[in-house]
Amino acid sequence: MEIKCGTDIIEIDRIRESIEKMGERFVKRVFTKNEIEYCESKKAQKYQHYAARFAAKEATFKAISEELDNKNSICWKDFEVINDENGKPRLNIICSDLGNIISKDISISHCKEYAVANVIILKD
Repeated sequence: MEIKCGTDIIEIDRIRESIEKMGERFVKRVFTKNEIEYCESKKAQKYQHYAARFAAKEATFKAISEELDNKNSICWKDFEVINDENGKPRLNIICSDLGNIISKDISISHCKEYAVANVIILKD
């Protein structure tokens, strides 16, 4: 068994600026429909939630990057962060060519300026 870990931190303003500059084109390229609905429901704090999910996608990529023959074989939407009924974030890995993932866990957080994510993946 192998344990893989990825961590990422991002400035919330970078995501806000990307969304304001590129609009729907950026949002639809990076985030799934479920993620967009969740973030948009947060109104004034939506950029914090978008940034946290962006950091989660980066952290996931870092955790699995050794398994990839070609880093361009996956895209942003191959990773999705949704919340369970208790509000805990859950990571869905949609791409199927990543080998035997036994378990995965994610932790995300954000404050006024930054969003951070940590992803742990257990592989057979």
